[in-house]
Amino acid sequence: MLGAEGLGKPQARLDHVGAPAYMAGMANLIDNTVPSGTPSTASSSATEARAARHPEKQKRADTPVLRKPDWIRVRAPLGKVFAETQKIVTEGELVTVCQEAGCPNIGECWEQKHATFMILGDTCTRACSFCNVKTGLPGPVDADEPRRVAEAVAKMGLKHVVITSVDRDDLADGGAQHFVEVIEAIRTIAPGTTIEILTPDFLRKPGAAEAVIDAKPDVFNHNLETVPRLYLSIRPGARYFHSLRLLERVKDRDPEQFTKSGIMVGLGEGKEEVMQVMDDMRSAGIDFLTIGQYLQPTRKHAAVERFVTPEEFKAYETIARAKGFLMVSATPLTRSSHHAGEDFARLRAAREASLGRV
Repeated sequence: MLGAEGLGKPQARLDHVGAPAYMAGMANLIDNTVPSGTPSTASSSATEARAARHPEKQKRADTPVLRKPDWIRVRAPLGKVFAETQKIVTEGELVTVCQEAGCPNIGECWEQKHATFMILGDTCTRACSFCNVKTGLPGPVDADEPRRVAEAVAKMGLKHVVITSVDRDDLADGGAQHFVEVIEAIRTIAPGTTIEILTPDFLRKPGAAEAVIDAKPDVFNHNLETVPRLYLSIRPGARYFHSLRLLERVKDRDPEQFTKSGIMVGLGEGKEEVMQVMDDMRSAGIDFLTIGQYLQPTRKHAAVERFVTPEEFKAYETIARAKGFLMVSATPLTRSSHHAGEDFARLRAAREASLGRV
């Protein structure tokens, strides 16, 4: 359980919560015509907003920025449903990874009233070189957040919801009990909604993962993010085999629980390394694999080594399916929670088919 010092209600969030990260992401993706090194005024402002979120990276040398290919394009977020989703999030004083991570799919997802809620605050205790979520000392855990998340899920009429969080190395259980309380609140207030969680690694938090597994989410997702060789530079606060073992423990403890993991490509990994990660995942019993293109949030983040072509993503999907994954999503703009509801339905159908029940 969280100690009393870890509980409390934060100050009310303003309408522009997540705006710097979100606008940064849009500028980074929509403005695809300005040559590298000559940013527009709008993109310069967005870059400054992104940089302010990562003071720990400001002494790093700028990394090169590659021109984005035509297949890395997104639709600018417009429309009534997008505004309705934004209103529900704002009025609920909630955080979404869609905004905080500058997700390229926010326009599409929010237009369909799909959102991935990020619990335990908007500030992470780690400083991964790929991630746009703010780094720093997090505030107290918001004890009322589970209720507000569940009520937002009900208002949005979600059939499937994804819950993720920042890393909370400052908490004794890494935030595990808060995950449990969010799951329980959704089960109570929106009982027809299936629940997918995207968790941190709970490194050095004995019993934390087990508590979350026992809350029985429908899908337990934890991303390996990249190949083992790149962990020191890309994900320095984590350990590849610890993350792999976490997912294996889910299957050991609850074989019926779906497991899911994802990696980014374009960071300098080799094809053989990606296939080895696939083999490691299958050895751990992982059901669902996602592979997407890494996109560089700022010049202070890890550089994109190359843009993987759609044809290469298709080849990865074919290989992964041959290795036995029940579900594979591999495209340049694939993200962990993109189309999660539709993919969950396919995942469940694939299991039924594999068991000869259909």
